[in-house]
Amino acid sequence: MYQNKDIEFKLMSETYKEKSFEAYGLKLPKIKAVLPTNLPAVSANEMRIDNVFLLEDDSVAIVDYESEDKDSNRVKYVNYIGRIMQRYDSQNQVIPKLRMIVIYTGDVETAEDTWELPCLTLKMEQVFIRNLPDAEIYQSIKKKLDNNETLSDKELMQLIVLPLAKKGKEEKQKMIEQVVDLAKHIDDENMQAFVITGILVSSDKFIDRDYAKSVRRYLSMTKVFQILEEEKQEAINLAEQKRNICVAESLIKDEVDIVVIMRATGFSREQIEEIRNNMLTTK
Repeated sequence: MYQNKDIEFKLMSETYKEKSFEAYGLKLPKIKAVLPTNLPAVSANEMRIDNVFLLEDDSVAIVDYESEDKDSNRVKYVNYIGRIMQRYDSQNQVIPKLRMIVIYTGDVETAEDTWELPCLTLKMEQVFIRNLPDAEIYQSIKKKLDNNETLSDKELMQLIVLPLAKKGKEEKQKMIEQVVDLAKHIDDENMQAFVITGILVSSDKFIDRDYAKSVRRYLSMTKVFQILEEEKQEAINLAEQKRNICVAESLIKDEVDIVVIMRATGFSREQIEEIRNNMLTTK
């Protein structure tokens, strides 16, 4: 199991802000935040949502990448929408305006954007990546990187989905490798890691698993991932310390022997006495 999904999420949360779907031909408000994709009631064999974004108009965009146009996908989208509604409702929050965005790979030429049943109508906002001039975009970005020029937000967003323009799994895999190699030439390490992480997410259903592992190993060695890993560990340590302080305070109130408290919390005698004194001064 890959252990750095939360680091990828944090990186994408920080770098997706103010990016736009206009790079894919969709006129939507800019991205305000990346939302968690771990929704309630996920069955063991059910695919997770690829991306969930909060947009600047406070609507929520559910994004899925597909290489086929079929009704079972739409059933999946209805489940996604229901679970997101359940998340907000269970927290007594107003259910926001929801958008279902389907990004089709080069395998799909056309698809109906509406699915109608007597009891519901599902309206999808669609992107057909096959319409992107992928060769032209690749060469243009390569030229800019060769000349040490900074890529625009639009070009960064296009790089993330560029491999999806190809038809068939083998052609996508070749393009994934080419684009990842190209992204490694981005000088700004934050933007480099953002693009490579975005490629891993957008191509998750198509990428070779061993290759994905090797790319994640590369990411884990970058400075930006190491910094985020340190921040994550600091947060874990802080949470553990707070938990142990609460345990110590509870045991002190129960007048438990100090040696037992030391064993239960890992604190020294001096630290426990300091907690005891703090409890007395805050009464």
